[in-house]
Amino acid sequence: MYLTQLEAGVDFPPTRSALEEPNGLLAIGGQLTVQRLLTAYSRGIFPWYEAPQPILWWSPNPRSVLFPHELHISRSLGKTLRRNRFTLSVDKHFTQVMRGCAQPRRGACSTWIDEDMIAAYRQLHALGFAHSIEVSNPGGTLIGGLYGVSLGRVFFGESMFSQATDASKVALVGLVDILCRGRYHMIDCQVEHPHLKSLGARSIDRLDFERRLAQTVAVESGGDIWDLPVKCGDLL
Repeated sequence: MYLTQLEAGVDFPPTRSALEEPNGLLAIGGQLTVQRLLTAYSRGIFPWYEAPQPILWWSPNPRSVLFPHELHISRSLGKTLRRNRFTLSVDKHFTQVMRGCAQPRRGACSTWIDEDMIAAYRQLHALGFAHSIEVSNPGGTLIGGLYGVSLGRVFFGESMFSQATDASKVALVGLVDILCRGRYHMIDCQVEHPHLKSLGARSIDRLDFERRLAQTVAVESGGDIWDLPVKCGDLL
């Protein structure tokens, strides 16, 4: 197995050279600098690794995406939204959302979101490239959310977490509300997951994904779209 070792001055290889097993592994090493991350996302490449591994860079085939107009709101999720049990906010608790996403999932003892990852995405957030959608309960406690990177009219979803039923789904509905107003083309969900598939995500060929990405990643969304209705019921 041969992988490109990323060092200063070394660019990403063509995504067609990514491994089939594990699916999409493209390169190894390098650093999570702002420029490296923005270059990666603009080409449909993302970092995903667990310490003590070096940074691993991926471009899987097929690619899971959610087109905003294809969001599926189930009957039960619709009821949750109408009850207005949650309050939404944007970019107010970015680091807390990342730390919420960093908590090990059930049955796992480790996480891929380490302190280096948090520091790198905080830099992207400070520069206006990374955003978080936050969900709080009536007492103001953060109970769910998601974060990702926005380039042009594509949102690259990174992770979500939930400490109450439907909290992460509500965050996604809020994100889609924002992206529809900004005329975004798609949400990159990276790899297929039953949770996202139930909300309308589907898999497309990597070449199709990259073609769509090239057409939209440099297009301005227009205006300051990063705000949300405070009440969930306003999203319906």
